[in-house]
Amino acid sequence: MPEAPGMPEAFSLLGILLSLALLMWLAFRGWSVLLLAPMAAGLAATLSGFPLLASWTQVFMPSAATFLAQFFPLFVLGALFGKLMNDSGSVEAIADLVTRRLGARRSLLAVVLAGALMTYGGVSLFVAFFVLAPMALALFRSAGIPRRLAPAAIMLGTSTFTMTALPGTPAIQNVIPMPFFDTTIYAAPGLGIMAAVIMLGLGMGWLTLAERRARLRGETFEAAARGPGASAVREHAISGADFDPAEVATGAADADRPPAWIALAPFAVMISANLVLSLLVLPRIEMPLLARPEWGATTIARVAGVWSVAAALMLAIVSVVALNRRRLKSLRDSMGAGANAAALPALSVASLVGFGGVVAALPAFHAIRDWVLGFDGGPVVSLAVATNLLAAMTGSASGGLSIALEALGATYREIAEARGIDPALMHRVAAIGAGTLDILPHNGAVVTLLSLCGATHRESYVDIAISGILPALAALAAVVALGSMLGAF
Repeated sequence: MPEAPGMPEAFSLLGILLSLALLMWLAFRGWSVLLLAPMAAGLAATLSGFPLLASWTQVFMPSAATFLAQFFPLFVLGALFGKLMNDSGSVEAIADLVTRRLGARRSLLAVVLAGALMTYGGVSLFVAFFVLAPMALALFRSAGIPRRLAPAAIMLGTSTFTMTALPGTPAIQNVIPMPFFDTTIYAAPGLGIMAAVIMLGLGMGWLTLAERRARLRGETFEAAARGPGASAVREHAISGADFDPAEVATGAADADRPPAWIALAPFAVMISANLVLSLLVLPRIEMPLLARPEWGATTIARVAGVWSVAAALMLAIVSVVALNRRRLKSLRDSMGAGANAAALPALSVASLVGFGGVVAALPAFHAIRDWVLGFDGGPVVSLAVATNLLAAMTGSASGGLSIALEALGATYREIAEARGIDPALMHRVAAIGAGTLDILPHNGAVVTLLSLCGATHRESYVDIAISGILPALAALAAVVALGSMLGAF
């Protein structure tokens, strides 16, 4: 898009900064991203001298539509799988299994591992929140652990290493880089496992220390000063998650929980199917029709990653229904609620991508791009910084990652190819980078989780930040350093 005559680049830069500030401030106050993203994009475009309506219809919407075209099926399938797992009683059965095995003395670890198992197995983040919050509070009450540590334990288990680091996780943050770098969700498995160990180890280390200090001070479990603030849950939850909390109550969970092996079986189906499809089956398929314009003029390598996750989720959904048909009392309602729950989050993240598309078209963005790409350490360091900053600004790992790759993904790919950098390394750095500073106070998951646990930012945010952000930054630094020296492995 050409620069408007007579409009200096300084106004364009001002528009970008003001639009980001508006997005951060109003998102924190509970405004819907569906409204904020086009508003912020319009402000940035107007201050750059671009026509408002043309920026919306010719730049914002095509960028948002491209994101939906790539990832909407994964939002639907992921939310549907999470809803069926919840309504079949499988999610609570898994939580009970972890709790029984570890006991009240290891309540912190039990909550972290229960959350990790659910989210790595494909259960939607907010479905896990609604199950884990009451479970954690019950465990902490029996163990005498302060309530204020519950949000940090849940966040560590659900929103750190299983979201961005562990190879094979179906989290959308691990899926988004695939079409940009022609990778799979198993990209750089060695680096991912190392990063996961760092996050879990440092996070649990802090939570254990915090519990010990609390006991020395005589702290114990305390009643909530306020109940869960359900009125704000939906507004904040949609900004970066894959499940609309308003649909949780539709199709109530069955009281007859399945045995542990039935509850875990769909996870095993999804993980094994994804592994086989992405590494063995799809790479061997020849599909010349994909090269035709009517089929997207693409290659099997470009779509195999998304296809494998989608097919694995479909098989997992079938297995949940087959194993729990009598427990799913209202299958139609559960499936309808699961599908409906995907629409608002998908549109919200797509709106953030549309905002990124408008920003990338502005004159000042060229200076920002050159500044980001000019970081010492090359494209790996640059990509880590870009995803960190944008995730922090938007309060959304998926939103920040989508904006960064929408604007700079092709550039990073070209630079990586020219310098012989493994795309798998770029994938893993992008995913982990998006899952660090996104856990700032205005992050939707943070606000929602605090509300569900009956806690406040003042009581719990320091522990969330130290156990969630600092270990993720340490893991990212380790992956960047080791990956730059040895490449992806």
